[in-house]
Amino acid sequence: MALLVDTIIEDDRWRRIGLEALAVRAAEAALRHLGLDPDGYEIALLAADDARLAELNAAFRGRSGATNVLSWPAHELAPATPGARPAAPPDGSAEWPESLGDIALAFGTCAAEATAQRRRLEDHAAHLVVHGVLHLLGYDHVRDPDAALMERTETVILAQLGIADPYRDGAVEPG
Repeated sequence: MALLVDTIIEDDRWRRIGLEALAVRAAEAALRHLGLDPDGYEIALLAADDARLAELNAAFRGRSGATNVLSWPAHELAPATPGARPAAPPDGSAEWPESLGDIALAFGTCAAEATAQRRRLEDHAAHLVVHGVLHLLGYDHVRDPDAALMERTETVILAQLGIADPYRDGAVEPG
């Protein structure tokens, strides 16, 4: 059986919060909430520093500076209609898991946001993993109806993980 989240830690500060186990738990919760069997999928997670995310942000999005989370979906699942649910990813199995894509997190940005929001870094990191997984599954926040759907979905998944709604009280929005 493949591991759902293959975590590559480039910045050792991520180890202090147990990111590997946290990421698996958050990704499993997101997939299960959407009716997907976590055993049939795999995700690559890069846990890096701000400099690395700034490089990736410039290379892939043409934007300068670090961002909290980046994602690269393996499949185009986004709906054409604003606010509609994305298409389901191809089915995978425990023996032959389907790649959903890649996610990258920036430690410094995430830690600063957690401090500013008065949240535990572990909770903010779990939120960003859920956010990244939803991006891999075709969710987005560019159009207002899509953003509302994504935010509601994240809030429900995080509640299932015992994490308070990150959007109340004007929290920083994930990348």
